[in-house]
Amino acid sequence: MVNATLAPETTERATRDEPAVGLRARDRRRRRQAVVAYLFLAPTLLFYAVFLLLPLGFALLLSTSHWAGFDLGGIDPAGLDNFAALFADGSTFLAPILTNTLLFALGTVVLTLAGSVLVATCIDKLRFQGLWRTLYFLPIVTTVVAVGNVWKYMYEPGGLVNGVLNAVGLGSMAFLQDPDTALPAVVVVQAWASVGSAVLVLTAGLKSIPDSYYEAAALDGAGPGTVFWRITLPLLRPSLLFVCVTQFLTGLQSFALIIVMTKGGPGDATNVAALEMYRQAFSYGDWGTASAAAFVLFTVVLAVTLVQLWLFRRKGEDA
Repeated sequence: MVNATLAPETTERATRDEPAVGLRARDRRRRRQAVVAYLFLAPTLLFYAVFLLLPLGFALLLSTSHWAGFDLGGIDPAGLDNFAALFADGSTFLAPILTNTLLFALGTVVLTLAGSVLVATCIDKLRFQGLWRTLYFLPIVTTVVAVGNVWKYMYEPGGLVNGVLNAVGLGSMAFLQDPDTALPAVVVVQAWASVGSAVLVLTAGLKSIPDSYYEAAALDGAGPGTVFWRITLPLLRPSLLFVCVTQFLTGLQSFALIIVMTKGGPGDATNVAALEMYRQAFSYGDWGTASAAAFVLFTVVLAVTLVQLWLFRRKGEDA
């Protein structure tokens, strides 16, 4: 009789305890899953800390110090003197170095976009499209040193470019020796080498445009120019913005091609921020100024990236 009397209370208590027990079990399971997840992430986080966070912190320390390299005991605090020197009167960092960097990046973006849109549109109408995309992609897998040296010889007075100019009745030009033409000449090479990757992105964008739009335009009697400007380009906007972002960031950080072709010359005509950082650190032993220049360049890259992402959101595209 006692058991029969207590059984309903026991059952009610067990019913009340079931949600709490289930909740605690779920919490333990989630904690175990979180621990396992962090264990799997640990190698990546360690790599991130060792090769990004620590160098970033050390570069920040150097940007506010004077240091000639090698001897860590020789690091002398300098406050913001390195940054002030970059923007002081008579400094070449703002002009022409940072100006060259922005012009180089802008010129690369304009030429790459124009060339890749033209090539991708033509390839989209040809047979064996995979073959053509592969041919245009070859400069991407070719080393920068090889590309720079080949084009350097092509720009020589007896090279291919001047040979073509002479054949059409124009005189030879000292492309890489003239301060007025050196930077545009290198921009052309950078754009030529970048067209391949942009073509891959744009051809994929062209394939994603439904044929029904073109069929409707044909029924309405729209010409090729109208179709291109009113249908193709607007629907390619996400791909174009992606190419613009990546090419601009690549141009802002360009270093290898310039050091191969011109070494920043003549004078400072092709000197850019990344090359100046290299010179300050490894040629002049001024790691503080080099680190300060790196953070200025980082600020410029961050600003450009934020503007590009804002454009993505404004156009309703997912970055």
